[in-house]
Amino acid sequence: TLGTGGLEVSAMGLGCMGMSEFYGQGDEKESVATIHRALNLGINFLDTADMYGRGKNEELVGRAIKGKRDQFVVATKFAVLRSDDGNFTGVSGKPDYVRSACEASLKRLGIDTIDLYYQHRVDPETPIEDTVGAMARLVEEGKVRFLGLSEASANTIGRAAGVHPIAALQSEYSLWSRAIEDSIIPTCRKLGIGL
Repeated sequence: TLGTGGLEVSAMGLGCMGMSEFYGQGDEKESVATIHRALNLGINFLDTADMYGRGKNEELVGRAIKGKRDQFVVATKFAVLRSDDGNFTGVSGKPDYVRSACEASLKRLGIDTIDLYYQHRVDPETPIEDTVGAMARLVEEGKVRFLGLSEASANTIGRAAGVHPIAALQSEYSLWSRAIEDSIIPTCRKLGIGL
């Protein structure tokens, strides 16, 4: 269970980023087969983002879940901006961008509602309250079910949760990366946010 609003996912999720970019040439047939095999093994939680393959990963996930939509929990992310040639150009959490990014993701995924919508990186130029306010409006409109943040500070998480419940935080946490234990994990526990 992620958060306190009833979002339930498989204990293990499938990150789909590498199917479209960053780890060499992808193979769509193999990627779709992997997503279907994951479902057969009880893994229903898929993670993608609009910046993975500059939208191509969401399109791939959309093709893979077609006809099986109700069996998957789909998480995607927005905020990281890239140019047509793939260069990273910034981050945006501006309310108008939140809406346009969501609409584009819904279209690429071929779905009516995103189950978990993350802000991929926090925009230092836009108050988190404004970004999460725009995300909350998407929930009210039925375009998104639950909200998440990625790589956010404890302070940002607390401020965001003051606007709308946050179901999940996606953050690096491993044997080598333990920094979130100091303040971020306690904040998530206090606010009932899944990590």
